[in-house]
Amino acid sequence: MTPAELSLTVLHAVRRAVDDGVLRVEVPSRVKVERARPGGAGEYASNVALTLARPAGRSALEVAGIIGERLRDVPGLDGVEITGPGFLNFTLQSDAGREVVRAVADAGVAYGHGTALAGTEVRFAEVAEERAEIVVETVVRLLRSQGARAAVDGWDDESSYAGSGARETSSHPAPHSRVHVHPASHPAPPSRVHVHPAPHSPIHPHPTPRERVHVRPDRLGVDAARWGLLRAAPGDRALEGEGLLVQHERNGLFRVRYAYSRVRRLVVNGEQLGVTPVYETPVEAAELIGALGDHPVVLLAAARHRAPDRVARHLEAVADALLAFQHTVLPLGDEKPSAAHRSRLALAEAAGTVLAGGLSVLGISAPDRI
Repeated sequence: MTPAELSLTVLHAVRRAVDDGVLRVEVPSRVKVERARPGGAGEYASNVALTLARPAGRSALEVAGIIGERLRDVPGLDGVEITGPGFLNFTLQSDAGREVVRAVADAGVAYGHGTALAGTEVRFAEVAEERAEIVVETVVRLLRSQGARAAVDGWDDESSYAGSGARETSSHPAPHSRVHVHPASHPAPPSRVHVHPAPHSPIHPHPTPRERVHVRPDRLGVDAARWGLLRAAPGDRALEGEGLLVQHERNGLFRVRYAYSRVRRLVVNGEQLGVTPVYETPVEAAELIGALGDHPVVLLAAARHRAPDRVARHLEAVADALLAFQHTVLPLGDEKPSAAHRSRLALAEAAGTVLAGGLSVLGISAPDRI
């Protein structure tokens, strides 16, 4: 990790803290990091917590702790220490890309799933409005991916929801059923996710969430309709219209699925060129590595805040970073296949796995070809 990459990583941590509502400040345009002074801790240091303390209405030590918490287990960082009045001190790993590729390979599409919410039980009130059903169904899946127990009053059949650590090997999610857990003897009032309603026209009195999106008035199809309902924040108006079907960079769903299909094509083309995805040497792709490293944090934040739109926006960021990186992956012209190409292909393949896993959480398929 270079100093520039470290600066970007810390900036991402500040932005996540603001998105989580923990810090109420304007996100700075950049974060300054510099070599730690002689006798100091770590290799690099930043005074970002001191600069944000006054506008945040907190002490610099509190701000440093909030930022430091969001830098735990970030690929490329070996350690974060708070010193003095609130300086953040960083010790770097030698190769962040290697760590993130290994982590994704070990977990597959369940990369980012964990047990941070183990012991948490959430019960949602039964919903009937189309968009609310889709959002709640997805939030239940997010909560379970982080180890929580989650259910919806009046729903049954848990088979379609992957629990924490479960892996879905198919890029085409199973149809979604409803879930029900018998309430405790003294249940807490059920939670609600408030959404801006979207129009629907059910084909029978009690359609499942997947059947509901089949009958959107604009007949977008399941994947585009789900993206339209989930990409906007629950309290905002859902995305609608033919723009969700346009194969153009303005369409976030198209970019995400196209990026995934590009990864599949790169792997096939690599095989033809004798390039296998094996991470052997450091890869210069700070934006992509950072986005992949952020994925577990984004899934956890989306679960905690009942906000599947965070996952959709993050997938767009991963797709954009991958599409900017793709042209460097395989040999061009007279280039000979090398360890650099194999490592780049391994990183691209990891990005594809993250895209497929994220789409699966949203109940959207990841086609090999577009």
